[in-house]
Amino acid sequence: MRNIKLILEYDGTSYHGWQKQPGLSTIQKALEDSLFCLFRERIETTAAGRTDAGVHAKGQVVNFFTHASISSTSIQPALNNYLPKDIRVKKAHEVDMDFHAQKSALRRVYGYSIYNSGFLSPFHRNFVWWVPFDLEIDLMREAGKFLVGEHDFSSFQSQGSSTSLTLREIKKLSIFKKGKFVLIYIEANSFLYKMARNIVGTLVEIGRKKIVAGEMKKILEARDRRIAGPTAPPQGLCLVRVEYGKHRVW
Repeated sequence: MRNIKLILEYDGTSYHGWQKQPGLSTIQKALEDSLFCLFRERIETTAAGRTDAGVHAKGQVVNFFTHASISSTSIQPALNNYLPKDIRVKKAHEVDMDFHAQKSALRRVYGYSIYNSGFLSPFHRNFVWWVPFDLEIDLMREAGKFLVGEHDFSSFQSQGSSTSLTLREIKKLSIFKKGKFVLIYIEANSFLYKMARNIVGTLVEIGRKKIVAGEMKKILEARDRRIAGPTAPPQGLCLVRVEYGKHRVW
């Protein structure tokens, strides 16, 4: 038995998220169907993050077990021959048997892209949230500081979550302005259901001066989803990378 780790990049526009769902097109189903074509065995995959419908990834980490003897250097090009063009294996590597893409992860980094302009190019529409209103980036940065550290993030968890444990630690939250783009990066040990998108939606309300920056602390402490901002749309979100300890990720 071998444990294989993959790093995937995908455009999530046409998929109902990572996780397999009956009758729906998902990243996991497409990957496992392609693995069957290559290995001729049914394989169950585990991902570092279960991205939602329409969410993208540049550094999704997946692992699976197989009895096949195909070399790890051959897996990447061979698997890409079977996968849809909007899903690519960037790298494949054999790892220790105790590696688990989700449980072994120490940190995950999500990036969110906002297109802050009165006109949205059709070439960007599937990868950004179009916000045509002026945004005060300094106010967004001020508010973001309240979220760094270990907190109960109940105020930023959407209904439908499978966990009641809402304590998470944000290691870093950065906001950059590059031309018409506003880029938000959130690094945390793990994320609650739609937590990143709910944080971004709240930050945008603060950037539009609909919520005072200092209110972010009260929103966090309230542990009440109803008083936070709206959920940002999925197409602006991307799983950038996942970091591990002894299990090196390239």
